[in-house]
Amino acid sequence: MQIQVNASNGIENKEALERWADAEIKDNLSRFIEDVTRVEVHLSDETTGKSGGGDKRCTMEARLAHHQPVAVTHDAPMLDEAFRGAAGKLKRLLEHTLAKLDHKRDRESIRKGADVIPE
Repeated sequence: MQIQVNASNGIENKEALERWADAEIKDNLSRFIEDVTRVEVHLSDETTGKSGGGDKRCTMEARLAHHQPVAVTHDAPMLDEAFRGAAGKLKRLLEHTLAKLDHKRDRESIRKGADVIPE
């Protein structure tokens, strides 16, 4: 699983934050290593230089093998809260999405034996 962390210009200590985010993603999503090929994390300060609640945003996109990418966003007053909120949402979304995919794979077709046409 490849992890790419991007931080906007308004974010301080980008390198340390990117290392921390990389380690957290690997820890939280390790059980999906077979299904997720890449995770992109975008951290931003939506109101750089201004105060206000919910101005930090974390968007995470997971690229799944043989499936469309899935993405989540979480806003919070602090960057770590935004990250943890998005990570929790992504984990739940991956669990749900992959469970649905597994369910579809496990179902037998109702068209089994459909090549026999009665006369």
